Amino acid sequence: MRSVRVTIFFSLFLIVLFLALAGRCFYLQSVKAQHYLDESLRQQRAERSRQPQRGPILDCRGRVLAASNGIQTIFAEPRNIKDAKETSSELAPHIDMGAHVICQLILESRNPGFARIKTTTDANECAAASRIHGIGTYSDWQRHYPMGRLVSNVVGFTANDNRGLEGIERKYDTALRGSPARNIFFADPRRRPIRPKEQDGVLTNGVGIILTIDSTIQQFARDELAARIAEYEAESGVAIVAEPQTGAILAMVSLPDFDPDHAGTTDPNNFRSRALTDWYEPGSILKPIVAAIALDAGVVNTTEKIFCENGPYSGKHNGKSFGTIGEFKNYFGDLTVREILMNSSNIGMAKIGQRLDAERLYEGLRLFGFGEKTGIELPGEVTGLLRTPDKWTSYSVTRIPWGHEICVTAMQMIRAYCILANGGRLVSPFLVRAVVEDDGEVTELKQPPPPVGYLVRHEVAKWVVSEALVSVVNEGGGKRAKLDKWQVFGKSGTANIAKSDSRGYSQRDYVSSFICGAPAEDPAIVVLVSIRKPNRSLGKHYIGGIVSAPVAARITERTLTYLGVD
Repeated sequence: MRSVRVTIFFSLFLIVLFLALAGRCFYLQSVKAQHYLDESLRQQRAERSRQPQRGPILDCRGRVLAASNGIQTIFAEPRNIKDAKETSSELAPHIDMGAHVICQLILESRNPGFARIKTTTDANECAAASRIHGIGTYSDWQRHYPMGRLVSNVVGFTANDNRGLEGIERKYDTALRGSPARNIFFADPRRRPIRPKEQDGVLTNGVGIILTIDSTIQQFARDELAARIAEYEAESGVAIVAEPQTGAILAMVSLPDFDPDHAGTTDPNNFRSRALTDWYEPGSILKPIVAAIALDAGVVNTTEKIFCENGPYSGKHNGKSFGTIGEFKNYFGDLTVREILMNSSNIGMAKIGQRLDAERLYEGLRLFGFGEKTGIELPGEVTGLLRTPDKWTSYSVTRIPWGHEICVTAMQMIRAYCILANGGRLVSPFLVRAVVEDDGEVTELKQPPPPVGYLVRHEVAKWVVSEALVSVVNEGGGKRAKLDKWQVFGKSGTANIAKSDSRGYSQRDYVSSFICGAPAEDPAIVVLVSIRKPNRSLGKHYIGGIVSAPVAARITERTLTYLGVD
């Protein structure tokens, strides 16, 4: 009887065991089939990513500003190395590195599949290294900036993973980067490729970007600006050179700048292009723009005289007090519009503003592009500040005409003066001349806009440039910008910087600016120079006509000579 019970129990145990095995087989072959198939394929396959070459950035004459060069990286796989010391000793003589250094890199790697040993372009080193067990090589690209600091605030730089972080590199990152591809191989147990299986994606190199920047003119501007900033121990400075007929930016310098090859050790404040990101009250360089708006509106003419009070100016406008307005140095009596600009009379400009009144003054400034971005092809541009008339005070209409209660960027100012120099026609500044595909096909080509429409009448713009602003250089505060070979037109500006910790303006800190162009009869270039916080404790003057005008003059002279302008 006992043997029968044992037999039955043992039989039931075998039945349960076989059912369990059958269930497990069913589970593995049906329920988990896809999982183990995927795992099997993963173990049989190896992937090699192929990165495209990032497109080059060139100046307008084809000089290389940024390019990617092919490099080879020698690496170790710590999990496949049994004796790190032995492997290091074998590798060291081939790649000119100490065995102890290599060994330390292998042992301290947190990634069991990868330890970077050396980045090299030597094919013989890579060939010798790849023959050692546990050592491999792969191809990559390294970004270089041959011009260094010269165009750093325009071109920008990339991260280690090939992403553009600043400047043109960031703005056109997707196009410059191109499209990667993956090669998938059958692999042996050590993950070494045996034969190709398939390719995922199509490798497409990045496009090339051709800028309007001319590196030679950029060098002129940077050299002159850097020397002046050092001389005056200033905080920062901006210089721009533009073609007034097209809006092409030939040079754009922002100091302090940085070395894009060592961006990781740079103060991030130096990355920004101050011509686009830093707004400031322009001071007297805004006066010619307001004068042109008033002449175009017919509220003043070129021959009438405006009484400038022979002293401070105070009173009411539209029934409200506008405070007291003074002059920088001398007081004046009757002045024409030309004389108001030549002498930079604040009172004369305040009276012109009162004749325009708020709406026409605001609309005129908006037409010239103030209070909005220029749309230039760089990240970080700000709009400046031009409040709508309903937010103006009784002071505004008498302060904005001489460059206060309005904030601008250097790029907005260069656009406004280009409009005057272009006979009153609209000008939009731009930096990218063309986009070129890897096969040489030009997909984008910037063309000057057709000469249609005027923001102010042609004769008004012509008179402001060739009469009023010429007199500023020949007889007024811009004498230090005079050149022997070319007739220069221009205007200086000196604006107090608002206090950061309280209301009102600093009496020690200024932005000293000068904008000019030449030849006055047919302007080939417009140049802006703004220097922030020249050190007044040096005992030197701080006004734009002294600090910035000579810089603008030297940039203008060197540029016109280089361009062969008669």
